[in-house]
Amino acid sequence: MFYSSFCVWQAAALAFYILSALFVDNFVIIFVMTVLLAALDFWVVKNVSGRILVGMRWWNEINDLGESVWKFECLDQESLARMNKKDSWLFWWTLYLTAVAWTILAIFSLIRLHADYLLVVGVCLTLSIANIVGFTKCQKDAKKRIQQFASRTIASRVSSTIQSAFSVV
Repeated sequence: MFYSSFCVWQAAALAFYILSALFVDNFVIIFVMTVLLAALDFWVVKNVSGRILVGMRWWNEINDLGESVWKFECLDQESLARMNKKDSWLFWWTLYLTAVAWTILAIFSLIRLHADYLLVVGVCLTLSIANIVGFTKCQKDAKKRIQQFASRTIASRVSSTIQSAFSVV
């Protein structure tokens, strides 16, 4: 199952952060390795896992006017119907649970008054939330496209039926 490799980078980032805070006293190493693992997870989820597990990919561009423009890719309806529902379910739950885990770690950093570790957790939480926002917008865009396609298909069938009824007369 591909999903196990999807979870490995986020799990590695979380595990490294938690365990290294217990055993390593060098904040720079903790920061660099945790953020590197979280960034790797962000890229893999956004560009690989999202395509394979839910059939979606997103990115954000700045156009010539300096405005932020969201771009989405989604498989067609037939391909989406063939996607494994368990993989899709696990994908979405993992996306949300990692953000919850980073939020809990942020609360612990606040309680312990470790602003430096809060910075690490903040970067990782930002990456997790960016994927949540991107995939949620992509899913809404895909649903809108499917509805528009269905509406156009129904409208064209109705109009062709009406035309054929009048052409017979």
